[in-house]
Amino acid sequence: MKSILSGTDGETKFVLSNGINMAYQSFGDTKAPAILLVAGLYNQLIRWPLPFCQLLVDRGFRVIRFDNRDIGLTDKMEGQVAPGFFRLALNSLFGIPVKTPYSLDDMAADTVGLMDALGITKAHIVGMSMGGMISQLIAGLYPNRVHSLTSIMSTTGAIGKGSASFAVARQMVKPIPRGISALDNSVATRQMFASPGYPQTDAEVSGEVEVEFKRSNNPAGYLRQMAAIRTAKNRNQLLKTIKVPTLIIHGNQDLLVNVSGGEETKKYISHAIFARFDGMGHTLPEALLVTFADLIRTNADQCNIHG
Repeated sequence: MKSILSGTDGETKFVLSNGINMAYQSFGDTKAPAILLVAGLYNQLIRWPLPFCQLLVDRGFRVIRFDNRDIGLTDKMEGQVAPGFFRLALNSLFGIPVKTPYSLDDMAADTVGLMDALGITKAHIVGMSMGGMISQLIAGLYPNRVHSLTSIMSTTGAIGKGSASFAVARQMVKPIPRGISALDNSVATRQMFASPGYPQTDAEVSGEVEVEFKRSNNPAGYLRQMAAIRTAKNRNQLLKTIKVPTLIIHGNQDLLVNVSGGEETKKYISHAIFARFDGMGHTLPEALLVTFADLIRTNADQCNIHG
């Protein structure tokens, strides 16, 4: 198969979407069925591994990965302040209204706007973690724009479903300890919810994090994206309306988004295929990428079109 790094494949380009200058990369034949990879909380587009993009191109897709708002090379929502975690907790527990810079619905509109800018009428939507939440919204709110849906290590927004372990939840919100660099703190955090059956060394994770830090670093964007997640409405009833072929992928050892999030998603998208993996945490293990690509291709084939 032709390498996705040949020619102009993978070149970072920019388009205006929903009033935001968005960074994206495209791989494969531009005439092939499009598949959009929607990244998770504070994940840049490079969190989707190039080998995974290659596997999807080899299976007949045009692959598009992009930076959500407030991350990577896409516009930052500078000057907009996210509510503190205490106020977010009051909102979650007691429904006390809280104002956030933007919502997951806005981020779903960003993704559809990217499709508009690229002239893509319909696409296969694949999202991980927060990206899975956004992808669920796209499939529910814009059903005529979606061929198929894949929700990876995500949840529905239902209270008590897909919750992080106490230790991981605390790590995600606590300030960086004195004497610890931001890079080392990020490595420690990622290792807490890593895949125990597919371990990476600290050096390997550090190398990945360092590449991300060099590309872009916007801590305020993390807080704003977190606020969008924490204030999102329960999507259970919306999920019932989704009719497109749906695939749910989740790790049984996910300590950031417990596998109950995948179970809840399956409950409300009853026709979905639910693929669970032992040893998988909140990462995309290299050893499982071929399996993931095959599952996505099979799910896409259910739409009665090639893609």
